[in-house]
Amino acid sequence: MRPQRRELLLQLGAALVAASLPFASLAGPAPALLLAGVYRPGVALDAYWLSEKYDGLRARWDGQRLVTRSGETIAAPAWFTAGWPAVPLDGELWAGRGRFEEALSTVRRQTPDEAAWRRLRFMVFDLPGHPGPFTERIAAYHGVVQQIDQAWVQAVKQERVASHGALMARLDRMVKDGGEGLMLHRGDALYRAVRDDTLLKVKTHEDAEARVIGHLPGKGRHQGRMGALLVETPAGIRFRLGTGFNDAQREHPPTVGEWVTYRFRGVSGNGVPRFASFMRVRPDAPAR
Repeated sequence: MRPQRRELLLQLGAALVAASLPFASLAGPAPALLLAGVYRPGVALDAYWLSEKYDGLRARWDGQRLVTRSGETIAAPAWFTAGWPAVPLDGELWAGRGRFEEALSTVRRQTPDEAAWRRLRFMVFDLPGHPGPFTERIAAYHGVVQQIDQAWVQAVKQERVASHGALMARLDRMVKDGGEGLMLHRGDALYRAVRDDTLLKVKTHEDAEARVIGHLPGKGRHQGRMGALLVETPAGIRFRLGTGFNDAQREHPPTVGEWVTYRFRGVSGNGVPRFASFMRVRPDAPAR
């Protein structure tokens, strides 16, 4: 197939996907969010606060509505956000440990499922509009959550950790208990819409997002269905993603144009993720 025709088909596929997503007609500019880097040994842990990394969907309350990190309006029931203040809140829509798919299904519905939303919690972990450092913002967001006084709005607990060994022990307990990982937030850091070492995720593996640009046919036992995804990272790195799928996902793989999360262990000299494995589809993918 000629390159021009192939690119046209990819663009058409992406457009069709966008048109089919429940958020597509409600998209706006992406909110300016603080994004996390990855923890490495040697970080001065006495400067950081530690919290659980919630396996949900990142959401920003902009004072009037809930939006995803890519700017789509979330169709939450009116009662869910009733009485919330006209100040930005940064948090995670969370259904509980190991229940990401339930949270995803609930949030993606254009018509809210009342019963499903009652199982969600909005875990508030920051106040983007507060001018002070994170240590001051902790008390501030706890105060806001207390004023909201709703059971489904909860303030994320922050604590200190003394050493790398203590951090790894805490991570091990968290994973055994079904948690995804931990977050470190530098106490003296102001809220800035960047990705740097003021916010770090601590996990047993690295993960990232990539956009699906093609399907590669399977062989052997996967004959007649998807064998691998051809994906592209926000930096333009293309690679095959062929492991981590169950049979149902190979029969009905993520569509061209959708974004997926994958786990990996470092990158090669040309930037390709090593041992990349599919985790899930991400509806709140990063803007390019």
